Amino acid sequence: MEKILKTFKNLWFRDLSEETVYINDTAVRIRAGILLIIPIYMVFTFVNVVYGPTWEVPPAAIATDTYETDMEDRTLYAIEATKRVFEYSFQTKLLVYALVEMLLGMTMIGARFSPTILIASLLTIGKKPEWKPIGPKRCAWLMGASFISVCIVFFNPDAVASWINSLLGTNIPVDVNYVPTWLALNLVWMCLLFMWLEAIVGYCVGCKVYALLVNLGVVNRHCDACENINWDEVRRKKQEKLDKKNKS
Repeated sequence: MEKILKTFKNLWFRDLSEETVYINDTAVRIRAGILLIIPIYMVFTFVNVVYGPTWEVPPAAIATDTYETDMEDRTLYAIEATKRVFEYSFQTKLLVYALVEMLLGMTMIGARFSPTILIASLLTIGKKPEWKPIGPKRCAWLMGASFISVCIVFFNPDAVASWINSLLGTNIPVDVNYVPTWLALNLVWMCLLFMWLEAIVGYCVGCKVYALLVNLGVVNRHCDACENINWDEVRRKKQEKLDKKNKS
C-alpha cells in the first residue's frame, strides 16, 4: 500500500523537488506500449483509405450487359454502384486524445491528468527503475505531437481551414486537402516504428534527435544518460565558430 500511495504521489518522477527532472524509463516504455495501439489502428485506417475500393456495389446489384467492348475487347457491363464516403470523427477523436497525451507528459502538472502515465507507473511497482532525464523524452513526445497534428489536419482540412479563416480573417479554401496522402501515411508508419522501438527494443529515436540538436548547439542541456556529450569540446567548437565570424 505504501508503494501504491508513493506512486500516486510521484508517478514516474524520481523526485518532485529535483532541479533536473528524472523519470522512470521503464514506465516510459510501458506507456509507449499502451499508446502503440493508436498508430496501429491508424495504419489500418490509412491503408483502407489509400488502397481500399473507391466504389461500393450493393449485394443485390445486377450487372447488365451493355453489348459494348473496351479497347481490349473486354465486355462492358453496367452496374449500380455508390461512391465510397469516408467519415473520420472517431479517428479525429483518437488523434486528439493521443495529442493531449503527448503534451501532458511534458510537465509534472500535466502528467497528473494522463491516464496512461498513471497506469504505466502502477505497472512498474516492484520493478527496478531506470532513471533518465526528461529532456530527451520531451523531444520525442514533441515529435509525436507534430506527427499527430499533421494527421489531424489531413482528416479535417475543411474544419482547420475554417478555423484559421475565422481566427485570422483569411480566405483559405475549405475544399482542398493541404496534406498529401503519402505524407500522412508515412508519418503514421514512422510513429508506429518509433513507438515500437521505444516499447519493445528500448531505443528512443527522439533521444537521438535530442543528442543531435545538442551537438549542433541548438539545445544547450547536458544529458549524460542519453547523449554522453563532451561539453568542453562543444564549447570549444562553438567558440571557434564565433572567433572565425568575428575575424571575418
